[in-house]
Amino acid sequence: MSKIITLRKGLDINLAGAAAKQTTELPLAAEYGISPLDFEGVTPKLLVKVGDEVKAGTPLFFSKTNERILFTSPVSGTVSAVNRGEKRKVLSVTVTPSATQQYEEFEKLDLKKASREEIIEQLLKAGLWPMFVQRPYGIIANPSDQPKAIFVSAFDSAPLAPDYNHVLASEQENLQAGIELLGRLTEGKVHLSMRAKAEGNMPALKGAELHTFAGKHPVGNVGVQIHHIDPVNKDEVVWTINIQDLAIVGRLVREGKVDMRKTIAVAGSEIAEPQYYQVVAGARIDSILSGKIKPQQEGDSVRVIAGNVLTGAKRTEQEFLAFYANQLTVIPEGDKYELFGWMLPRFKKFSVSRAYFSWLCPKKQYKLDTNLNGGERPFVVSGLYEEYLPMDIYPVYLLKACMANDIDKMESLGIYEVVEEDIALCEFVDPSKIEMQQVLRDAINLMIKEA
Repeated sequence: MSKIITLRKGLDINLAGAAAKQTTELPLAAEYGISPLDFEGVTPKLLVKVGDEVKAGTPLFFSKTNERILFTSPVSGTVSAVNRGEKRKVLSVTVTPSATQQYEEFEKLDLKKASREEIIEQLLKAGLWPMFVQRPYGIIANPSDQPKAIFVSAFDSAPLAPDYNHVLASEQENLQAGIELLGRLTEGKVHLSMRAKAEGNMPALKGAELHTFAGKHPVGNVGVQIHHIDPVNKDEVVWTINIQDLAIVGRLVREGKVDMRKTIAVAGSEIAEPQYYQVVAGARIDSILSGKIKPQQEGDSVRVIAGNVLTGAKRTEQEFLAFYANQLTVIPEGDKYELFGWMLPRFKKFSVSRAYFSWLCPKKQYKLDTNLNGGERPFVVSGLYEEYLPMDIYPVYLLKACMANDIDKMESLGIYEVVEEDIALCEFVDPSKIEMQQVLRDAINLMIKEA
């Protein structure tokens, strides 16, 4: 067993509504969609029009910046709409599924004989390449690059995140095929990180170097793990892939088809019975949440989040499950304000300081809403944020350099090692109410543009 890497910094936010470990398979949704907005830096070029018949794995659009990167339909059926926004920007392509699912056929790869180029070409044609995310920058990996290593995190420490040991209990063979495929994509190592005392069946996987982590969130973030295993330096590239996406890649290897079934956690304080559901990626959210949200009192509303509460995207029930999302979280909308709320003891409110009396009950499950409890204030050096980022980075100085568009300082302060999810906890505890994740993403996009 590998040595345990223990991280002292971080914060676990104990929210009410964790998913019970039972899984229900849902029927096909009325509609499925894939949105270019789920991918950083992708400008789509459509390959289909409304009324076209498609199979699961049929390309719907490609990226103009790299025409080899295809985005394929998760189901077979009929293209029902191309939804556009301002200036005819493509927001999503939707498909109405057929009663009987059909799949594009791909060759079953013999990983011992297939070349690296053949493996990459198969992943590109199947539309699974967007699952590979590059560090630095957190963008879709360039298939022409040679990564120094590939990293996979086998657990997620975010609030109400799915337990992958439960989700992937029956996917061991697919995971093993996926690990073997990763080994063919890099001349370096494949790193697999597990949570201490919750390794599950992950140690049985062969072909990866195993690492065990202990600590609070963001210990499960792959960026934090990379920092402690083999940091990314300037002019270096590593690839990452979510552990559940790796199982989908393994299915392509073993079955020769794009099977986009995944198990998601439907959680949050406003879900009547939080649990796991097996769905096809890209399902319309109302098909998943129908009848599962608690009745609301008059004037109350909820927020649906594709992903976790720190980094997920706000969605309506008529929109679709985001490409990278492995959970749906439903919490109260923070649209109500308390008169002189700052004077109240707030036993039910969470705070990292002792400003609220809730610190007397640190193990309590909290029912939090989206209210910021204040407006934007001066961004000052306080030493607070370093307590929640277990990396050798000074987040305030880095973010100030990002705000000033000072590329040299951004490089020296560690922008190559972080993406939005790594500083999300800093944003949560930030008394200045600065949108840190957006500041960092804007700076990363500037780095890409200048490069």
